Amino acid sequence: MQIFKEIAPLKLHLQHKRKEGLLVGLVPTMGALHEGHLQLILASKAATDITVCSLYVNPTQFNNPTDLEKYPRTVEKDIAMLESAGCDVLFAPETSSMYERPGILRFDFGQLDKVLEGEFRPGHFSGVATVVSKLFHIVEPDDAFFGQKDYQQFQVVSKMVEELKFNLRLHSVPIVRESNGLAMSSRNQRLSEAEKKRAMILHESLLYAKGKLIAGKPWTEVQKDIFERFNKTQDLQLEYFEFANRDDLTDTTNINIKNGILLTACFVGSVRLIDNMLI
Repeated sequence: MQIFKEIAPLKLHLQHKRKEGLLVGLVPTMGALHEGHLQLILASKAATDITVCSLYVNPTQFNNPTDLEKYPRTVEKDIAMLESAGCDVLFAPETSSMYERPGILRFDFGQLDKVLEGEFRPGHFSGVATVVSKLFHIVEPDDAFFGQKDYQQFQVVSKMVEELKFNLRLHSVPIVRESNGLAMSSRNQRLSEAEKKRAMILHESLLYAKGKLIAGKPWTEVQKDIFERFNKTQDLQLEYFEFANRDDLTDTTNINIKNGILLTACFVGSVRLIDNMLI
């Protein structure tokens, strides 16, 4: 695996690969890699010839400075994992390369970035769109791979690709879960064993809600049941548990159950986790 920290050498390397007729896949990450990330690498390797993984903790998508400070950073372990997965190129830039000066550009996605994560993390998706658009311009991938766990992020990036006419294909790779059902996340590293057990309620509640909705129970009653479940569990702070149209996430009425998605965000102790489940 070749490692690049600067933009120009990476672009030159990939230009040579494209001249050979090779397809380039991009897996954007913020590091602290886990099995979910490796599934993205494998998906890229199956669909393209050269897989590039970016490793960059993007400051502009953190609306909470403490969350940015505490975000896990495990670069040496990440490199070893990527090598074992057969990744071809690692792009690990410094912030001085990605943001030569404080940026003033802001993205607005209408209602899509105002609900769910957007409501609780104002400015988050503008920061995501900024860094992902930079990565698309730098790497110029034929295909880009994202995890389903960040479902709203994928919808935002899809809208950006559509509006800005990026010439690439986007892929959403299914959630990878730990043995107890907890969605794999870099933030899981910050959970104690007791907190991991309490966090199981996210997956259990998604399964419960999905089953009840399929059985015909009204969403308002299902949602009430869920909030009662969380209120009975210690050291949990539920931010949202919603049922939405999976295409735009803004329609919470008259949803076709076959096109619905359940989404949730919750603090387990001081660690914020998200999860979702397609119906």
